Amino acid sequence: MAAGSSNYWEDLRKQARQLENELDLKLVSFSKLCTSYSHNNSREGRRDSSDTTPLLNGSSQDHMFETMAVEIEQLLAKLTGVNDKMAEYSSTAGVTSINAALMHTLQRHRDILQDYTHEFHKTKANFQAIREREDLLGSVRKDIESYKSGSGVNNRRTELFLKEHEHLRSSDRLIEETISIAMATKENMTSQRGMLKSIQSRVNTLANRFPAVNSLIQRINLRKRRDSLILGAVIGICTILLLLYAIH
Repeated sequence: MAAGSSNYWEDLRKQARQLENELDLKLVSFSKLCTSYSHNNSREGRRDSSDTTPLLNGSSQDHMFETMAVEIEQLLAKLTGVNDKMAEYSSTAGVTSINAALMHTLQRHRDILQDYTHEFHKTKANFQAIREREDLLGSVRKDIESYKSGSGVNNRRTELFLKEHEHLRSSDRLIEETISIAMATKENMTSQRGMLKSIQSRVNTLANRFPAVNSLIQRINLRKRRDSLILGAVIGICTILLLLYAIH
């Protein structure tokens, strides 16, 4: 009975090792397929869009991916079943020392199964991410090719729209610059007006003390107002001309 149990355990271990070796080879090929998929699609993206070979290659690689994924999942399921049988056997073993050794061996096989499962899901997720990225880039390339191969009328119309858009953006920038200059000029004139008021108040104080200077101050004030009106008119005309230029 003990010999039969020992042979049963050894058969389970052989099955586990065989499945682990097959999984190791499959996972290596699976990882290489994931890497080659990205490189092949990068090269194919630079070929002419009229070439149908890249599409066949991409479809073939997708089929290989699905096939290998199913095979690996089946091997993982078989290895899980073998590990369950080993766990069931170790729990029914009669000798404590033997049971401890069996548990140690079983734990090692479980760790290997966990590592293979984690590696498979990681590689599968990376492959799917690369495929989604390549599909997106392929869609963008198709859109670009479609735009380049469009009719001359549509291209001309698009160019006109782009030029009009650029002209509007230039007009917006010019208007913003004009407004900035006007605001800066306003702030400068406000500052100068404050200074002139301060000077005028002092001069008025002196004029009240010296009546002979009062008439001279009045003439200066009249000339200053005239100059202010002329300066304001010039600034207004310049602003209107800039706005008209920006609009047209």
